[in-house]
Amino acid sequence: MEWIVQLPVLLFSVAVHELFKGLAARALGDRTAEEQGRLTLNPIPHLDPFGTVFLPLLCYAMRLPMLGWAKPLEPSPSAKASESVRLAAAGPLAHAGLALVTAACYKAAVVTHVFAPEFEKTMLDALVFGVSLNLVLAFFNLLPVHPLDASRAVAGLLPAPWRGRYEAHAPYAGYFLAVLLGSRLLDPVVMRPARAALEALAKMGLLS
Repeated sequence: MEWIVQLPVLLFSVAVHELFKGLAARALGDRTAEEQGRLTLNPIPHLDPFGTVFLPLLCYAMRLPMLGWAKPLEPSPSAKASESVRLAAAGPLAHAGLALVTAACYKAAVVTHVFAPEFEKTMLDALVFGVSLNLVLAFFNLLPVHPLDASRAVAGLLPAPWRGRYEAHAPYAGYFLAVLLGSRLLDPVVMRPARAALEALAKMGLLS
């Protein structure tokens, strides 16, 4: 049952991520996301074979925290370094905002008992999972590894001769991230900050 609940939450979260990145790009004059049909909460256009299929299955099989990403949205080649940084910030900020909204929904559901008694625990568990997942994804996307958001910011800031060397890791980056996840090396930079943020929301009374 956990898988049935967690997968839709993951797919919705990465769709929100891509939608906000596409809207940020459009605000800067880049209509690539719109032209590719990516300005949508429908997860289908955002599916990535590795990030939204293989990696979540790996996490489930190895009983690891659920992680994933959508099909990368390539920025316009003419994007300036400052624009790359702003676009890179859109994804983590979308996850942080979604975590906060979901926590508020959890609190409202607890107070109002809006869910039928037979479904209440399942729905509240799904909301808590949504909060923790999006906090993890917010910090996960700050890793400077392709195709995560921070990698776009780094590439945009690097001088042209260094950019090509840096981006050479892209074909192997997914497997590198899978190894880091499986070896628990992401705990200090992703899981611990996410747990601290989750505890902060609990202290604010949103998850109680």
